[in-house]
Amino acid sequence: MRKMVALFVIMSLLFISACTNQTSNENNENERIIVTTTIGQIADAVSHIGGEKVEVLSLMGPGTDPHLYKATQGDMAKLEKADVIFYNGLYLEGKILEVLKKINDKKPTYAISEFIQSDELLADATDSNAIDPHVWFDIDIWKQALEKVKQGLIEIDPANANYYKENTLAYFKELDELKIYAEEELAKIPAEQKVLVTAHDAFGYFGAAYGMEVMGLQGLSTESEYGLGDVQKLIDTLVDRNIKAVFVESSISERSINAVIEGAKKKGHEVIIGGELYSDAMGEEGTNEGTYIGMYKHNVQTITEALK
Repeated sequence: MRKMVALFVIMSLLFISACTNQTSNENNENERIIVTTTIGQIADAVSHIGGEKVEVLSLMGPGTDPHLYKATQGDMAKLEKADVIFYNGLYLEGKILEVLKKINDKKPTYAISEFIQSDELLADATDSNAIDPHVWFDIDIWKQALEKVKQGLIEIDPANANYYKENTLAYFKELDELKIYAEEELAKIPAEQKVLVTAHDAFGYFGAAYGMEVMGLQGLSTESEYGLGDVQKLIDTLVDRNIKAVFVESSISERSINAVIEGAKKKGHEVIIGGELYSDAMGEEGTNEGTYIGMYKHNVQTITEALK
């Protein structure tokens, strides 16, 4: 009898153990990879490429200037929680660069823009040692950076490699269609009016991709100082070339652009604000502008309507 009881107990323990292991295995299979990103443009791309296999945590939301951004305690928690981290690089996130480099010693951390072919990167007009980090405005170049997102996810989750590859191909097809849309819309602007004036020099890749001349009051980073001489130089350009519209940016104060508008007005030249563009940050979550494609279309539409 005792042998029967002992055998029953052993069989029960084995059954419970098997059920526990099965539940554990199911949980592991259903567990998503936690990906932390800096800017929204990368977060949106990871969501497309990673799909249901990832949980995306973004440090910087709408209206956030990555050039001046400093890490908070909440950010440190997101970085610690992450299985893999993607950031732009090229000193876009200059204030938290040291934090990201230290975390790279503990877990996979990728500066995706630094995987773009170097001859396709734009140098600063005033400093050949500085590289323009706003690479997401040239869709073809941005796709090169996103290849690193795909590779990074595959490295940490090789079992789902085909899934990430298929998602990347599908997303890139959408980006190719976006490029065609942008080319068709911006072609409606007369050649002499293809001058894009903004608060800081974030649209260099955009201008190079679509044949537009770009002028920014500040340099590549919003940390750059500008003085009365810079304001006056831009005012003179607006007046001399009869430029009708300038643009504000969602992540930067309008003060500098308003000073340019007022200066032109004093010279008898009316300049309007052509609209608000998304440069370093995207729109609110849940809106079209809160996605990369929606943000890009908004910018194209705003620029075209103001300048054509």
